Amino acid sequence: MMCRSAMAAALTAALLSTATAHVEDLPRLNTNQAFVEDATRVSSLDINDPIAVFGFVLASLSDHVKVYPTENYYYFSFLHNGVPYAGNIRLDASNRDDGKVSFGYYEDYAAWKAEAPIKFRLLDAADGVTLQKESRFAYRLSFRDKSVLFELNDLSQVKPPALAPDETFMGPIFDESGIRFFLIHNARLKIFHYVLDETGLAADRLTPIKRTDRILIGSRTGFAFYRDQRLDRKILIGVHAGNTQLNNYFDGPFDQLPDNFIEGEALRDAIIAINPKLKGKIDRFGAWPGGKERYLIAPYAIYEKEDDLFFFHQCASSNRLAAAEYYRCFSIDESLLKEEPARTSPTQTKKRR
Repeated sequence: MMCRSAMAAALTAALLSTATAHVEDLPRLNTNQAFVEDATRVSSLDINDPIAVFGFVLASLSDHVKVYPTENYYYFSFLHNGVPYAGNIRLDASNRDDGKVSFGYYEDYAAWKAEAPIKFRLLDAADGVTLQKESRFAYRLSFRDKSVLFELNDLSQVKPPALAPDETFMGPIFDESGIRFFLIHNARLKIFHYVLDETGLAADRLTPIKRTDRILIGSRTGFAFYRDQRLDRKILIGVHAGNTQLNNYFDGPFDQLPDNFIEGEALRDAIIAINPKLKGKIDRFGAWPGGKERYLIAPYAIYEKEDDLFFFHQCASSNRLAAAEYYRCFSIDESLLKEEPARTSPTQTKKRR
C-alpha cells in the first residue's frame, strides 16, 4: 500500500501538472505597464549602425528560433528612446547556402509621418557573421559570442486537398499574419490564386458579409475570402487597404511566396507564360538580378468596406459568364479593373521589406 506521504506527493505533482497545462492553454497577457516601461526606457544603442543593431537583435534572441514565414523573414520590432523600429533577418533561399544573411530595419510606419528610409546590409563572413547549414530547414547564425539556430518552416508534406482542372500547386505559404495558403496557378487562364489552407487550425474567425454568405472576412486579419462554388475551398479575394498602407503583418501574402518548396523552374515558367517579356530577366524565384525587386503575385483586391467585394460574387454568379472563365472572377488584373491598374497589374514588382 502506498504510504500517506507518497500519496500526497503524487497528488501534488498531478495538481501542478494540471495547473501548468491549464496555464499553457490560456491567452498570453500584455499589460500597459510593460508598454509604458518600454516606451520610457533610455537606450544607448547606436541606431544608425546596422552592425550594432544586428548584434543587439541577435543577442536578444533565444538560442533556437522558428521562422514561420515562407520567404524566410524573421521579423522583429523594438522601441528605442520612445521611437518604434521594425525589421527582419532574412535567410533568403537564393543565397543563404553561400553564407549570406539579409538584415534590414527602419523607423516603423505611421500614417501621420513620412516613410523612413530602410537601413539594409547583406551580411557575411567579412562582417564577422557566419551562417552554417545544419539541415534543409536548419541554419546556425553566429556573430561574436552569440549563436542562434534558425529553424525554417518545414511545410514539405502540406498539399491542397483538391485542385480544379488546369490548376497546378506551386507550393505552401505561411504568411507572417499566421494564415496559411496554397499558391495555385491556372495554366489555361494564366492566373494565380491564394487558396486558404484549412488542413490545420485557422488563426482567425471568418464572418460572412451581409449581402452574401459566399464572401467571408477575417476578424483579426481583415483577409477576405470567396467560398468557391465548385470546390470545398476558400479563395483569397481581398486585403484591407489600411493594412496595405501600413505595410503590416496583414498586408497580404504577396511577400511570402513558397521559396523553400518551389520545384525547379515551375514558378518562373508560370510567370513567363503570363508575361513573355520577362523571359531571361527573372530568376526561378521571379526576382530581378540583385533580388531587390520581384514579380508581384497579388490577384486580390484592395478593399475599404465589405461592399467593395461584392462584385466577386456578381461575377461568379453571372449567367453570362462562360463556365471555363469562372475562376477568372477571382483574379484582379488590368482586364477586370482598368480604373486601378497600378494596384493590381501583374507587371508590377515589389520591394522587399
